[in-house]
Amino acid sequence: MSRHSEPRRHPPFATRRYSILVYSGGRGTEVDYFQALKAWLEAAGRLSVSVDVRHKGVAPDQVVQAAIDRRERKPGAYDEVWCVVDVDSFQREGRRIDKAVALAKREDGNLAVSHPCFELWLLLRHADCRSYCADYDDTVGRLRRHVPAYDKADLRFTDFADGVAVAVKRARDLDPSGVDHAQNPSTGVWRLVSTMTEAR
Repeated sequence: MSRHSEPRRHPPFATRRYSILVYSGGRGTEVDYFQALKAWLEAAGRLSVSVDVRHKGVAPDQVVQAAIDRRERKPGAYDEVWCVVDVDSFQREGRRIDKAVALAKREDGNLAVSHPCFELWLLLRHADCRSYCADYDDTVGRLRRHVPAYDKADLRFTDFADGVAVAVKRARDLDPSGVDHAQNPSTGVWRLVSTMTEAR
């Protein structure tokens, strides 16, 4: 058979990696954490999905809407949409968490709600926390007992990297469903982290 009549060999089709979009209501801490977690998991060969991390510094329901809008602008790009939001004062101010939950449910999105705030997730890396956390200041005060230099504007991921599995277990123990945002303390971040590390 001549060289010109040999069948042409095509490279195997590339399989698109399972992709998740993560939108955060915080401009600093959450985005910095998930970007660093993504890089850390990737370096360890433990990141099972493609992760696009973005932020929208608005109320929780608006975060969900921003994430849904991006998914609609990029059809087929994302297999899952996750929004990371805090209860903080948003529930008192117009029941914004309830609105976010309803919108996420209607639009097939996922919420990782922390009550009262994302710093609870960081605290669980260092200690079990089962008692009521009054607010952000209370939670950060507890966190600083373990990480005295904690600064939400300058997150050092090395303070939290090694305890990811421990934090997942502690958060799951607080709320096995991962969606009971009325419970204080609780955080559904463990569900998102598990999604990032489970093989797809």
